[in-house]
Amino acid sequence: MKVIQIQGLPPMYTNTYMIFSQGGKAAVIDPAGSVAEYQQALEKNGAALAYIFLTHGHFDHVGSVKALAKATGAVVVMDSADAQGNQYYPLTAQDLTRGYKEGETFQLDEVEISCWHTPGHTQGSWCLYCQGHLFTGDTLFSGSIGRTDLPGGDMGQMRQSLAKLAALSLDPDTQVLPGHEACSTLGEEKKYNYYLRHFAQ
Repeated sequence: MKVIQIQGLPPMYTNTYMIFSQGGKAAVIDPAGSVAEYQQALEKNGAALAYIFLTHGHFDHVGSVKALAKATGAVVVMDSADAQGNQYYPLTAQDLTRGYKEGETFQLDEVEISCWHTPGHTQGSWCLYCQGHLFTGDTLFSGSIGRTDLPGGDMGQMRQSLAKLAALSLDPDTQVLPGHEACSTLGEEKKYNYYLRHFAQ
């Protein structure tokens, strides 16, 4: 398995990620970068895009979804709670192929991708895990957490979601790959992230 990061377009510069299997399939998480960059990465790695995973539906995480899905036929996976077709949540139910189910796994050749519902930043926020990589969207950041004061946010749900992440049986060296800013490890976040330490109690 190979994971690469592609920076989203300005001014938000969202962190977006691609997962490549050894068998020639790929998934993209939160495609907010230029479509050409994702297509170039697919060509370079000789891969076909199988899935488009969205950690949530905010505008700064979904900019390339429609074009990529049209160009590749990839399955678009997002929680329907965030498919509202408005300023904050541009996608609609018609743009999605399917939603998530708590604890289910997706298979990308040899790569198994697990998912957990983590509302708080939005009602439809999810975290994804595969082979030592935890993609947290805007739920958990390095040293911080996502905002809960935007439409769909809820601090009570965020507390519960952080408790869920803290309770996962994952190695402390698990890479935390958030939707914005620097990456970290789960061990570092459990030790130094005030919110994860205190809200997860």
